[in-house]
Amino acid sequence: MALFFDHDWYDARLEERGLDRLALAAAAGLSPADLELVFKDQREIRPAELAVFAEMVGVSREEAARRAGVGAHAAPVDPAAARIARLEARVAALEAQVADLAVRSGG
Repeated sequence: MALFFDHDWYDARLEERGLDRLALAAAAGLSPADLELVFKDQREIRPAELAVFAEMVGVSREEAARRAGVGAHAAPVDPAAARIARLEARVAALEAQVADLAVRSGG
């Protein structure tokens, strides 16, 4: 279990990038309920999920791990998984931007 998940920091970083928890959950392959458990320190974050979190908020895996309240041991991830995480994060960010544009244009 994480010692302290800094959900305020994650929410602020997501907002800075025009994203929200739903986009983060989708990118990490988590249901909104599972993401909520991670944010409440009731579910451990997996290394691949942590890689997505880092990519989505634009920080290193080590910083994402620290803010998630887990040790650096949770940060390593194999190169292929890291690349997939980066691609998934980019797709989720683009999807969030498209959804925002659709809402703003009334469509």
